Amino acid sequence: MSALQRWFQSLAQREQRMVLIGAVAAVAVLLLGAWLPVERRVSRLEAQVQTQQADLAWLQTVAPQIGAMRSGPRGLGNESVIALADRVAHETGIARALNTQAGSDGTCSVRLEQVAFDSLLNWAGELVLRHGVRIVSASIDGSANAGMVSATIVLRAS
Repeated sequence: MSALQRWFQSLAQREQRMVLIGAVAAVAVLLLGAWLPVERRVSRLEAQVQTQQADLAWLQTVAPQIGAMRSGPRGLGNESVIALADRVAHETGIARALNTQAGSDGTCSVRLEQVAFDSLLNWAGELVLRHGVRIVSASIDGSANAGMVSATIVLRAS
C-alpha cells in the first residue's frame, strides 16, 4: 500500500486529480453494474409475487366448486331428468325460459328461449357435473341481444 501512496504522491497535482476522478468513475461503474441487475431481478420477482397472489385469490374463490366436483356426480336419485332439469333451472335462475318435453327413448328435450349464455352454461354444468346427466345433443343459436341465446338440448340420465 505504501508503494501505491508513493506512486500517487510522485504524480503532478493535475495527474492526481485525474487518477482520483478515474477511480471514482470506476467505483461508480462497478456499483451500478452490480446494482442494476439486482434491482431488475427484484422488480421481476415482485411482479411474479403479485401474479401468484392474484392466482391464489382466484383459486381460493373456486376451491369450493372444485371440491364439489371432486365428490362426483350425485346422480338423479328418484328424480326424473325433466324434474331435475326444471329444479336446476329454478336454482340457476333460468326457469322462465325453460320448456321441457319427454322423449320416447328416455331422453328429455329442453328448449331455452332468450337466456344469458353464461346462465345456460351454469345450468348445463350443474346438470352434468353434479347430477351426472349426459348431454346427447345441443343446438345453440345467437340472438340480436348481446350475450343472449336460444338453445335446444337433449338430456339423458347416465
